[in-house]
Amino acid sequence: MLNEKVLPFLAEKGHIVSLVGGGGKTTLLYAMADHCARKGWRVVVMTTTRIRQSVAYYAPDDAALTTLWQAGHYAVIGTPAENGKLTLPPQQLLRRMAQADAVFIEADGAKHHPCKVPAAHEPVLLPQSDIVLAVAGLSALGKPLREVCFRYETIRPQFLATAPDAPLTPAMLAQLLASTQGGRKVVGDREFYAVLNQVDTPELQQQGIQIQQLLRQQGIQCVLTHFKEEERA
Repeated sequence: MLNEKVLPFLAEKGHIVSLVGGGGKTTLLYAMADHCARKGWRVVVMTTTRIRQSVAYYAPDDAALTTLWQAGHYAVIGTPAENGKLTLPPQQLLRRMAQADAVFIEADGAKHHPCKVPAAHEPVLLPQSDIVLAVAGLSALGKPLREVCFRYETIRPQFLATAPDAPLTPAMLAQLLASTQGGRKVVGDREFYAVLNQVDTPELQQQGIQIQQLLRQQGIQCVLTHFKEEERA
């Protein structure tokens, strides 16, 4: 369950929220959309890169979007692409963003990895987006970077300067999320949150609190989340 006290923008209409990183980003995206739609808000879900197409709430055109809103659902908009994916919506649907009470955008991909280092072209943040969430899965902790951090082996970020076979530590994950070459890349003056997902055990919770404290020392808001198996996208 999402908590509006720790994610206060969920209680405020008018935000355009972009999600970057890995480790449950899509699950969080749809959970936030559902949370707001259940309050009677008009909610749009979309991507600036690629996202798996929603079967239930996909809106291919204006009429379908209006129908979903009237039924109390969020609407997923986008242009169909190969392998059941959606890309950036066509212009006529993008214009409907102005009528939405909340917009949630998947702004990069991680190929199902718990964390990632962004490539030169990532993330793709719309100018209108005012909030960015950098998501990471705590399942990555203690495992070799090459296995759990998307693109780490090819990009090798200088701010970490750690061998691909090195295990990911809480301090390293905090550094990755806080870096302007990592989780905060091209965020600028947008409101920023780090979200630590997959807090599935007491041990991971303690490690998550450690990361949270490291980030808060840098003035970065950090939230811990957990979703049950049946809640995961």
